[in-house]
Amino acid sequence: MATRTEILFLGFCAGERELILKWAASGDMPTVRSLLTQGLSGPSVGLPGFFIGTTWESFATGLTPAKTGIYCWEQLQPGTYEHFRCITHDNYKAEPFWNFLSRAGRRVAVLDVPLSPYSKDLNGIQLIEWGAHDAQSGFMTSPPALAQEVVARFGQHPLHGNCDADRDVDDYITFRDGLLKGIATKARLTKHFLDQGGWDMFLQVFTESHCIGHQCWHIHDTSHPWHKPEFAEKIGDPIKDVYCAIDRAMGEILADIEKDTTVVFLAGHGMGPKYHAQFLLENILLALGVAAPAKAQETQISPRVKVRDRLDPLLGWGWRRLPEHVRKKLKPWHREMRTWIDGPSTTPRSLIDPAASLCFKVTNNHPTGGIRINIAGREPEGKVHRGPECEALCAQIAQDLMNLVNLDTGRPVVQRILRTAEIYQGPYLDHLPDLLIEWSGEAPVYRIGSPKVGELRGEDRYCRSGDHKPGGLFIARGPSIAPGRLDREVSILDFAPTLSAMLGVELPDKDGKLIPELALSAENTDTLSPRM
Repeated sequence: MATRTEILFLGFCAGERELILKWAASGDMPTVRSLLTQGLSGPSVGLPGFFIGTTWESFATGLTPAKTGIYCWEQLQPGTYEHFRCITHDNYKAEPFWNFLSRAGRRVAVLDVPLSPYSKDLNGIQLIEWGAHDAQSGFMTSPPALAQEVVARFGQHPLHGNCDADRDVDDYITFRDGLLKGIATKARLTKHFLDQGGWDMFLQVFTESHCIGHQCWHIHDTSHPWHKPEFAEKIGDPIKDVYCAIDRAMGEILADIEKDTTVVFLAGHGMGPKYHAQFLLENILLALGVAAPAKAQETQISPRVKVRDRLDPLLGWGWRRLPEHVRKKLKPWHREMRTWIDGPSTTPRSLIDPAASLCFKVTNNHPTGGIRINIAGREPEGKVHRGPECEALCAQIAQDLMNLVNLDTGRPVVQRILRTAEIYQGPYLDHLPDLLIEWSGEAPVYRIGSPKVGELRGEDRYCRSGDHKPGGLFIARGPSIAPGRLDREVSILDFAPTLSAMLGVELPDKDGKLIPELALSAENTDTLSPRM
């Protein structure tokens, strides 16, 4: 290696903290175990209400969605009642920290950091979506000519694009094996660019853990209602396979770096069973009388869309319940049907007419629901005035939601309700949901109710069996970092300003705070660059 890398960042996207610690302790993940022994570790946490849709954007910028303008893969178009696909590259309202490092003369490599904007004229290199879970813009590189070299030397990642699918045993094995091959190739790719040397900041993120967690939680988790022992017997534990493969890949990467390179490991948010009542949120708002039902527009809805809306959930539900030998025979038909259903315009039609409602649902992923108040002067046909009227409505909705229980367990289905404006501030605050519903996620949801809404029934039949949790894990090892364990959580917001400060660069705007055990542990405490 020509000259050493100063800081090597390794991301473990959507890696469940408890599983990582469990398998590190058992010796199945020896690389993480070694880092835990040698470095400083502690819990990290995502942003309240937005720990899915903003994890990597907030990591990259140190800013909340009220300043980046991004909170979810699908967002409400301001000034309308319509949602749009929020492509990060086209909608970023802030710069990632590596842009500031680059302009300060630091040499950076940014490889597959999910949902990253394209950094033109970077002092270094960038790979976007060579092997990322969140595929939006397709594979791009900075400089552009680098793409040809990467493909010629390493090929394409074995799995790219949307990983959601209804699978049988053979498909799960193929899926798992493709992720394992991608991890091994990513290790070789990482080592290739690390060996060029002279990097001040080198970032690589393994997102295969994200894919496997969504798709295979029910195979790993024997208590999951979709779990089939015969699947687990043939497949094994695909989540453990992928986690251990990432651990091996990191071990190969770390074996090639200098001993005095600082290593930062981050699993920014976790994974667990997908238990929530988000799929019933529109029914809840209608039952509470705060939302008006959508108008019948049969003439504007194509027969394909109507049939698709009915078939989409039924296809996954029925496929999982068919015997294995029947699935094998029907696989060609199933693939054709899945392709047809997953064609254009697959977002289900809303049950609510937002213009006629006091509030309505906005997309905010599944563990945390989003509600938008139909505010006069902000929405095209706003019904609720800011001030006491809006406050009273929000308080009533929050109380009514907190009264909902899972009728099969007797436990609340809502953990807490957050008011976005009480937590976040920034120029894009009004682009965000007004209320955030943190579902409890304790048990499967089939029946919920309260005295006010009565009983509501349903089942989330989409193919994902795992979904995100806000807690994560970080480890930092370096010559100036004292080993140990932090007894406090650090926010995902804290890494951008901290990693920048470790290289003597201060970000001009940040919501995150410095992690003093990292940023102030070396001699760089007096070498921060002036504000830009």
